[in-house]
Amino acid sequence: MTYEQVKSLKPEDFKRLCGVRPETFNQMLEIVRSPSLAKQKTGRPSKLTLEDKLLMTLEYWREYRTYFHIGQSWGVNESTAYRIIRKIEDTLTKSRAFTLPGKKKLASSNYQLEVVVVDVTESPIERPKKKQKKFYSGKNKQHTLKSQVVVDRANGKIICTAHGKGREHDFWIFKNSRVRLREDIECLGDKGYQGIQKLHNNSQIPKKKPRGDKLSCEDKKSNQELARIRVLGEHVNRKLKVFKILSLTYRNRRKRFSLRFYLIAALYNYELCLPKIKSS
Repeated sequence: MTYEQVKSLKPEDFKRLCGVRPETFNQMLEIVRSPSLAKQKTGRPSKLTLEDKLLMTLEYWREYRTYFHIGQSWGVNESTAYRIIRKIEDTLTKSRAFTLPGKKKLASSNYQLEVVVVDVTESPIERPKKKQKKFYSGKNKQHTLKSQVVVDRANGKIICTAHGKGREHDFWIFKNSRVRLREDIECLGDKGYQGIQKLHNNSQIPKKKPRGDKLSCEDKKSNQELARIRVLGEHVNRKLKVFKILSLTYRNRRKRFSLRFYLIAALYNYELCLPKIKSS
């Protein structure tokens, strides 16, 4: 498979294959092709074009096959596939073209924001050789990395992200991320954020059933209404996990996970600004 073979696909089929739309791919291509970011080439010329290298990186994120299998598909050694993918990721990160607004916007008076939804998703990892208990998630019964997203309810954009180990409570990740909201911003979370009102008064979480008692009908309706609004966070996490590198067992070094999660979240935000694909 090469870029020449897939560039003529319909936009919806191209997105199914790569995880991004053709317009996003072209924007990414302009960035990695930028002379200011491209290093002087030495040695033998590469057998792959820049378009193919970018497509290889997206294929790795989208399918999360091993470097060996990716290399066999593209006719290169697995170490070459690793260097290509790492270089593309570093170039996209260095360019700062795909970024999130950042947590400072949550406290800024100039940033228009009324309601945010905060949610945590978990990505399984291989069992660590050391300090296994810190990564063990009792909820999922496996070792995981947790990722928190703060989403603007008005447009569905991700404002900022934060990460933690599988054993850490959702509220602790929020607390350690040092996210601070303006007083007028309403924050919606799930039961994992018990205690968030101590940091931000204008917060809502579902009401717990009293011990030995039942929730009233009003409380049940209130929880259902909150869940209907808060489900936006679940939808955003689902769209991010279209890239299997975030949903399958993560095999790489954990230090690079947050970089890849950030890039994919920024690409998601970028595509929200594009016009919708018209179905044929």
